[in-house]
Amino acid sequence: MTFTLKWLGHASFKISVEGKITYVDPYSGKCSEKADLILVTHSHSDHCSVAKIKSVRSADTVVFAPEDCVEKIKGQVKTLGVGEEAKVDSIKIKAVGAYNVKRFRSPGNPFHPKGFGVGYLITASRKTVYHAGDTDFIPEMKQLGHVDVALLPSGGTYTMDNAEAADAALAINSPVVIPMHRWGTKPDEFKKKVEASSNIRVVLLKRNEEYQVV
Repeated sequence: MTFTLKWLGHASFKISVEGKITYVDPYSGKCSEKADLILVTHSHSDHCSVAKIKSVRSADTVVFAPEDCVEKIKGQVKTLGVGEEAKVDSIKIKAVGAYNVKRFRSPGNPFHPKGFGVGYLITASRKTVYHAGDTDFIPEMKQLGHVDVALLPSGGTYTMDNAEAADAALAINSPVVIPMHRWGTKPDEFKKKVEASSNIRVVLLKRNEEYQVV
C-alpha cells in the first residue's frame, strides 16, 4: 500500500494512503479531490482556511482541529488535545505539542502559545509522518517515538529557522525530513546542515511535487 505525500505549498499537504485522502492545513495550492480526513494544526488563516476546507469537505469528511477553529469551520469538528489519539478507519492520528519558545509578538506574548495549536503524528500502512505545525524546536520533539518522515517548518519569523529546524531534525532522527513553511528562506542551507551531521535524507519538494514514503 503506497503512502504518498504531496506538498501543496506553505504548510499544506495532501496525503494519500489506504485508499483515503487526507489534507493537513489545506490553504495553499489546488485541492482537487474531496477529503476523507482533514487535520488543522491551529486557527491562523494560513492554516485554517475556511474556504479551502469547504472546497474539499463532503458530508462524510472527518475534521480534526483545535477548539478555537470549531466555530470558524462549523459543522461536525472533532478536537484532540496534546497526547490524545483517534483512529479514522485504518489511519491513526495523535496530537502533539506545537508552540513558540523564542518568537514573540511582544514580550511574553508568543505567536503560538503553548496550548494554542498542535502537530500531528499520522500513522497508516505501518508508516508514521509527523506534521509539526507552527512551532519552535521544543523538548517534546525528542519524545515523539519512531517517525518515518518529519515535515518541519523552517521559515523563521513565526517558527523555527533553517538552523533550528536542522537541530530539530537531528533530535527527531527520522530517516527523511521535508522542510515546509519556508517563506523566502534557502532550504539548501537546511539540507546541508542536516545531511552533514547525520544520515538523514532531506527532500526538498517543489509545489505539487510528491514523495512516496517507503
